[in-house]
Amino acid sequence: MQSTVIQKISELEYLKQELQAQSKSEYHHGEVLAMAGASEAHVLIVTNLVAELRVCLKEFNCRVYSTDRLLYVPDCDSYYYPDLMLVCGDSEIHQKTENIDALLNPQIIIEVLSDSTRAFDLSEKFRCYQQIPSLEQYILIEQDTILVESYQKQTVQNWNLQIFNQKEQKVKINDCDILLKEIYDKVSLKQ
Repeated sequence: MQSTVIQKISELEYLKQELQAQSKSEYHHGEVLAMAGASEAHVLIVTNLVAELRVCLKEFNCRVYSTDRLLYVPDCDSYYYPDLMLVCGDSEIHQKTENIDALLNPQIIIEVLSDSTRAFDLSEKFRCYQQIPSLEQYILIEQDTILVESYQKQTVQNWNLQIFNQKEQKVKINDCDILLKEIYDKVSLKQ
């Protein structure tokens, strides 16, 4: 999904606008970032992950949220729509207005990368996500080639990186070991 700054407004104005918007946008320090549509590969990867995680975590008190769940990061004064979030236990909700709320406490955030979002997801957005006390894992997934990067929190300033690039490898997401071939099922990859 591509983002473009379209205007600068207050948090409350953003939330009121988002409630009535026909398309999603994110909010970062007063800047509203319009989000472009996702590619087929992007949508398939998100769908595959939701299916795998839902089955694996069915017996646990965990919820898998996909692209339409708003996340608020107070320390960054930002609202995002991550591709996937996982919460086990109670969800903590930020309710600035009566009709729209945002999640505060994901344990895991997953972003599917594209050429237009890669740099932001790896830098500024990751630094912002690191301010979320509950966050334990941040996963980045390439959509055109088999590559999954899993950042596991050791301390607030120290994140351990594991790289997966073979279809038969498994990435651990919470208590789920998910094969990369399942993540990339039916996705057309560049050779």
